Amino acid sequence: MGFDSQLKPAFSGHSRICNCCTSMSASLFSPVGCSLFWVSICRHMIICSLYEDVQVKLFVIQSQSNSFHVRQAERRREDLLYQAHSLTEVTVEVSFTNSVLLCLRVLSLSQSFGKNSSWIVFLEEETNVKMTTLAQVLAKFDKNKEWFLGKPLRDEESTIIHHYAFAENPSVFKYPDFAAAWALNLFTSVALYIWDNGKGPHLTAVPELCTEPESSPQARHCATTLRKEPPLCGEPVHKEDIFVAVKTCRKFHSERVPVIKKTWENDALYLEYYSDHADPAIPTINLGVPNTERGHCGKTFAILQRFLSNAVPNTKWLLVVDDDTLISLPRLQVLLSCYDPSEPVCLGERYGYGLSQGGYSYITGGGGMVFSREAVVRLLSSGCKCYSNDAPDDMVLGMCLNALGLPVTHSPLFHQARPEDYARDFLAHQVPISFHKHWNIDPVAVFNKWLKDDLRAKTSDELSKSAKTEL
Repeated sequence: MGFDSQLKPAFSGHSRICNCCTSMSASLFSPVGCSLFWVSICRHMIICSLYEDVQVKLFVIQSQSNSFHVRQAERRREDLLYQAHSLTEVTVEVSFTNSVLLCLRVLSLSQSFGKNSSWIVFLEEETNVKMTTLAQVLAKFDKNKEWFLGKPLRDEESTIIHHYAFAENPSVFKYPDFAAAWALNLFTSVALYIWDNGKGPHLTAVPELCTEPESSPQARHCATTLRKEPPLCGEPVHKEDIFVAVKTCRKFHSERVPVIKKTWENDALYLEYYSDHADPAIPTINLGVPNTERGHCGKTFAILQRFLSNAVPNTKWLLVVDDDTLISLPRLQVLLSCYDPSEPVCLGERYGYGLSQGGYSYITGGGGMVFSREAVVRLLSSGCKCYSNDAPDDMVLGMCLNALGLPVTHSPLFHQARPEDYARDFLAHQVPISFHKHWNIDPVAVFNKWLKDDLRAKTSDELSKSAKTEL
């Protein structure tokens, strides 16, 4: 089945969107003189293409449908447009849609781009682009060859983050740091598909694709940079606006709960521990759901119901964590200042299940799941429920959100694994909010190194340097 035929069922009853797609495709590839800058805003991406003679540059800004991320992507789009206007005389055509399938449809026309020796540049909302420098960098590469360009990351050991791929030699597989931007002069999928068992184009390191702060002296040669600080959209949300629910069980009362009490518990105003055993010494609350060895769907849905009851304070936000989650609540308060609690916000580290076959996205529970009150209200009023107490709670929630058409919002600052499970350079430009698991680590030491402060300006790289200095 071809790509077009796959799209037809999805667009049935949406002739306006189909017509929009047709008209945009026509304008995209029509002869328009020297240059055309074409912009489309989609549910998860903004696509901008710049024609310079026969050279086509397509910018894909990876975004999300939450209102905060739409604003961030708009700012990035406006910056690209401003730079393009200053570089050359351009025409701008803008179209607004809500279908990620439309984005995929446009990208599927890459064979037409390829005939024009195109470059497709993928960047994130926070990626600053110096367009003149980027054009000079891309001009260095032979347009008659296939290229996959970026800032390479590699795993030092086999890790759950990549499902233990390349277990025998994890360093052989290089993948791009998305925050630095990455580029193709052909359209294909991301690293594993480009890899194609070693037969595809290898990732070529481009030192000008950077994650340095734009104010850094080291960024003078860079075509891409990052802002130093996470966005501050207003005053950090107040402690009394967040209710924290910790999932635990009797066998971990003496092992994991003390770690929370030594590290981040005091940063929470409202916090409850939910267990299969009521222990007044902690204290824990027995929700009447037996502990399960895998999946905690029954317990999580009981927490959601309790959150909307009169048993707990009425707060704008609910944070659900595991008993081996390490988290910085002050940093979470800063991040939540960017989100509107009156919207159905579901925030954390997003994973996908079966997305190429019509699957769904979900928030990995270990890194922490954040819900606005509105999101919890919509989830429970929909009648969505667990098919068993031991079903995977995060994935069941993902299925429910998908059925309701509610977006799952990703933040790379939440982590479902330990710091050592991530590439060092990936963490170097972050101010992380959470990590997960106590395997073979001292969790208190990890918290103190990576999460213990409320200084927004400190990146992980700076935290690591300060830790080494103290040693």
